[in-house]
Amino acid sequence: MVRRSSLQEIREQTYKVRDAWWTVLLVDPLAARLVRLVAPYRWITPNLLTGLATLVGIGAAACFLGQSREWLIAGAVLFHLGFVIDCMDGKIARLNGTGSLFGAWFDFMFDRLRAIMCAAALMGGQYARTGNDLYLWLAVFVIGLDLLRYLNAGQMTRIRAVMQEERGPTYGWEAPAQRTTPQSRIKDGLRRRRIRMHLVSGIEFEMFVFIVAPITGWIFGITLVTGALLALFEVRLILLLWKATRQHATWKAAHPATDLPAQGTDPTRTAAADSPVIRQAAG
Repeated sequence: MVRRSSLQEIREQTYKVRDAWWTVLLVDPLAARLVRLVAPYRWITPNLLTGLATLVGIGAAACFLGQSREWLIAGAVLFHLGFVIDCMDGKIARLNGTGSLFGAWFDFMFDRLRAIMCAAALMGGQYARTGNDLYLWLAVFVIGLDLLRYLNAGQMTRIRAVMQEERGPTYGWEAPAQRTTPQSRIKDGLRRRRIRMHLVSGIEFEMFVFIVAPITGWIFGITLVTGALLALFEVRLILLLWKATRQHATWKAAHPATDLPAQGTDPTRTAAADSPVIRQAAG
């Protein structure tokens, strides 16, 4: 008899410690229940789910090309469904231990492909409907921001791994708060619900562009506003990284015996960066 994991087991084993608010509130509750249904069937692999999410994304892009309000809403529904399935692949990998290095690449690349296809279709459809060249620039804007967010995130994670490996597990991006403030109370409350403290990250950007904008019909305005918020979020992260690397350089100067990667080599090619990476980040 096939044993199904309980929802509590799935939450404990597959949920990220912190995640985007859209995922926590609007995706995880449904994805966890679907994972409970399909996890016992080992032929339903993370790669299969990634492929299915991509096919659903192609369907969403086809709907966006339809241009009418009905087609745009259908595309938005399919895009959200594809994102739910995409979140399931990481959860299945963590629950069943079926992640792989190839799966991590496969998931990342096809997530980006899905976003590029949908951006081209949504903005291309609006250009065909209105003849407004600004929609073509908007497609470039969406694709460029999406690639910047996820490529930058990967590089920041690798640089952080280098600094953390050199300074030990106590190293962190920020010093602990010394006093209770309204912001710290809000942050603690969000952390208890697993929600990261930001309004717009890469996930919310995609969801607003490909779900909220088509449903409301405010494609141009919503895309520009959420894009600007994402750009500010990226600038903040870059400034934090710059500050952290300067602090790390100061620390290294005070600890000259600590080994650094040789000059001219890739500083991210360390034991931490080269350790086996399964697709657990996919969900």
